[in-house]
Amino acid sequence: MVSRAERGPVADWFWTIDRFFLAAFILLMGIGFMLSFAASPAVAERLGLDSFHFVKRHAMFLIPAIAVMIGISFLSPRQVRRTAMILLIVSLAMMVLALFFGVEVKGSRRWITIAGLSIQPSEFMKPAFVVICAWLFSEHARQPEIPGNLFAIILFGIVAALLVAQPDLGQTILTTAVWGGMFFMAGMPWIWIVLLGGLAVGGFVSAYFLFPHVAGRIDRFLTGEGDTFQVDTAREAIIRGDWFGQGPGEGIVKRIIPDSHTDFIFSVAAEEFGIVFCMVLVAIFAFVVLRGLNHAFRERNDFTRFAVAGLVLQIGIQSMINVGVNLELLPAKGMTLPLISYGGSSMTAICVTAGFILALTRHRPEKRASERSLFRGGIIAPAE
Repeated sequence: MVSRAERGPVADWFWTIDRFFLAAFILLMGIGFMLSFAASPAVAERLGLDSFHFVKRHAMFLIPAIAVMIGISFLSPRQVRRTAMILLIVSLAMMVLALFFGVEVKGSRRWITIAGLSIQPSEFMKPAFVVICAWLFSEHARQPEIPGNLFAIILFGIVAALLVAQPDLGQTILTTAVWGGMFFMAGMPWIWIVLLGGLAVGGFVSAYFLFPHVAGRIDRFLTGEGDTFQVDTAREAIIRGDWFGQGPGEGIVKRIIPDSHTDFIFSVAAEEFGIVFCMVLVAIFAFVVLRGLNHAFRERNDFTRFAVAGLVLQIGIQSMINVGVNLELLPAKGMTLPLISYGGSSMTAICVTAGFILALTRHRPEKRASERSLFRGGIIAPAE
């Protein structure tokens, strides 16, 4: 235990970090590791691998991912911005390279191999994009003569174009929803709401007619006809789990779900541990989102407010999409459950997101006192 009397980076970090956030993130990672024992052996055996191949790799991903999260949580808001800027530039460049030199998986080029490691750059782009857009929105709010909103719109256009080119419509929808929420918080004029809403509808309709796989998924969702094996099997696993599940290792339906360790791990959790367990899991994600929005509501600094809200919305909306697909409330879409599903890029990128949240929500007494003094004196504190 670190004493309050101690002074130093670690002691300061321990007493200023939001320990509820930290506990929630570590709890989610622990649950994900536990579920990997239930979900991944059957997949590994189908691929002719050792039964615990994905379990071992999941453990290997966890160690650096936790280190990344803790390391980033030490940063100041200014350092968070700088880190996000570097990460955004690198990830966008890698997304461009992936279009030409990336590995094609199921008709999409989202992955690039570096030093033997397969990396999905778009996963790392998301938290960096949120932070930089938050900074642009806050700069415009602080100094209206700075075209921060315009730059944020241009940046969103670049990101959306690269995601559509892969193509990855799910990540495009997720990024659009988060960016729209931040823009709304920043005081989006009604004309922009109407214009961007119309563009979003137009883009969705265009995707239906331009991308056959998108049309196929939507048609299967609406009609129930065609290849619906995976979603039907996931639903059967959830139904079989009932309220309290079949017990650890007792799942049967999970063995035939193709992506049980990634996109459909929620169904595996339901079959073995029950609907009550899944409700607790959803409650943890809801806690992260609501606590983050509460922090944002109480924060006077525009950059911190927009960034924290955008980052927790990213986690919340992504988890909603994953759970919605598992429950057949949304068309099938390959999207991981944050901190739960198997995947090195996804795990590390979400830990970057978590690290940003922890860094931006740290309690800084000297900063709070300064802001209160300036506020009482009628002076608006500049953005950190």
